[in-house]
Amino acid sequence: MIHIEPKILERINTWLTPTFDKETQDKIKDSIAFQPKEIQEAFYKDLEFGTGGMRGIMGVGTNRINKYTLGRNTQGLSNYLHEQFPNETPKVVIAYDCRHNSKTLAKVVADVFSANNIQVYLFEDLRTTPELSFSVRHLGCQCGIVLTASHNPPEYNGFKVYWQDGGQLVPPQDAEIVTEINSLEYSEINFKSNEQFIKIIGKEVDEAFINASVKNGNFTDQKAKDDITVVFTSLHGTSIVTIPETLERAGYKNVHVVKEQAEPDGDFPTVESPNPEEPEALKMALELAEKVNADIVVGTDPDCDRLGVAVRDLEGKLILLNGNQAMLVMTDFLLRQWKKQGKLDGNEFVGSTIVSTPMVKVLTNSYGVEYKEGLTGFKWIAKMIKDFPELDFIGGGEESFGFMVGDFVRDKDAVTSTLLACEIEAQAKADGSSFYETLLQLYVTHGLYKEHLVAITKKGMEGAQEIKQMMIDARENPLKEINGSKVTRIEDYQTSKARNFVSNTDENIAIPKSNVIIYYTEDGSKIALRPSGTEPKIKFYMSVNAPLSSIEEYAAVDSQLQEKIDAILKDMNLS
Repeated sequence: MIHIEPKILERINTWLTPTFDKETQDKIKDSIAFQPKEIQEAFYKDLEFGTGGMRGIMGVGTNRINKYTLGRNTQGLSNYLHEQFPNETPKVVIAYDCRHNSKTLAKVVADVFSANNIQVYLFEDLRTTPELSFSVRHLGCQCGIVLTASHNPPEYNGFKVYWQDGGQLVPPQDAEIVTEINSLEYSEINFKSNEQFIKIIGKEVDEAFINASVKNGNFTDQKAKDDITVVFTSLHGTSIVTIPETLERAGYKNVHVVKEQAEPDGDFPTVESPNPEEPEALKMALELAEKVNADIVVGTDPDCDRLGVAVRDLEGKLILLNGNQAMLVMTDFLLRQWKKQGKLDGNEFVGSTIVSTPMVKVLTNSYGVEYKEGLTGFKWIAKMIKDFPELDFIGGGEESFGFMVGDFVRDKDAVTSTLLACEIEAQAKADGSSFYETLLQLYVTHGLYKEHLVAITKKGMEGAQEIKQMMIDARENPLKEINGSKVTRIEDYQTSKARNFVSNTDENIAIPKSNVIIYYTEDGSKIALRPSGTEPKIKFYMSVNAPLSSIEEYAAVDSQLQEKIDAILKDMNLS
């Protein structure tokens, strides 16, 4: 029999007091009797805010998503909003996705805000995360919440918090709010709804968002749009309420939706994972694309902030692009549009992240445009926009299949990015080229960069400790060479120090602290280690590169780079 640790038992007993409803207490008692390991997992810590807000498995306990953990978050946020905006009635907008309990939990969050005399705008039904980000500024709110666990498995849900600029929480607000939340007892949550403070919203905000999306993502003439065929899948998520309508308004007539995946469903019944990063998730879309001879395939995750793109290669075969590849073509397209319109005057920038392809910097700088780099997560790109109001933001992305077009949305936006991807394919086809050929031409111009990601899953208490130990080991015993190539530089974002082994000098890293280590080697390879902020995983990001003299040489050079990646994996015991 599993023995429950005294500290954990003390936390559990707190939830067996009258503060918590009978249903919750009964579930806890059953778990103690029949599932002691699971109840320890549910109570051994508080669920924490990570890269994409707070995500976790739904159920009872301090380490789970439920009405009490979200209620405490909301009560803490309510207190903080009143402190920050003492002479006004704060306003908050709330959206939710297709996941189990999202609608119920959204109403719980709305009730707590309203009980604290905060004006709430609650969407009538599921909506996309980018629309929520847009709505914060559109409605003049101080805060926004979306109930979502993005692409996590069906048993997860989550709570993303946005500030008044439309971006997710960043320092110092994040730490201040977490402190406020942690200071609260569960008994201090006010669940008594004040309905006069809750306003249901829908179509009017949808109209404004779709219009803004079309305005920011529409560049191509109608004849070009008429000549391409698009296949789209929402993977049972929220994008079905927005993307087909956005494409139609932008002038796309030949759009085929994967019907079997069009119905929002928190079980995601036709896929193992509703993540467009996984090739298997787009299998049905690719099959439909072959039937209708589509030029481009796009699939989005449940809350519609990530997109996967498939296009036809030089032989006409549909292939999936990775997030770095899609980002490069989208960034280049936007830069070309700005240049064509005479809008590049040296006061613009493109944003990306430390684990994304280094090629995006090379590409951006080739246009004479400033490149800015931040930690993983679009909240850091949103912060760049806020921190540099004198500069115009063109666009930005990261390797995890996210992109942002302009600054009207301050988070990953798969709605406008889907439109942009279609625009790129339509324009390229009209010019006798293709999305894929455009990518290869960029490689010829700037060098072929090839990336690879290894994600190792380590679940539960033991897994979290294993991941922690792997990062400790990496710091205490740093690699001196990788695949026979000397390490020339190590960046440790937790200590904010970079060591240059060529010049034997140390530098300070200006980016905020984060649990990330990056190695650079003599042969131009880059390897980053980072525990995920949203899943029980540790991730290894690899980037290698080589010159490419012509498109005809692509296959051979790409193969050489793959061999190099395989050798690195073997050398680091990751294969």
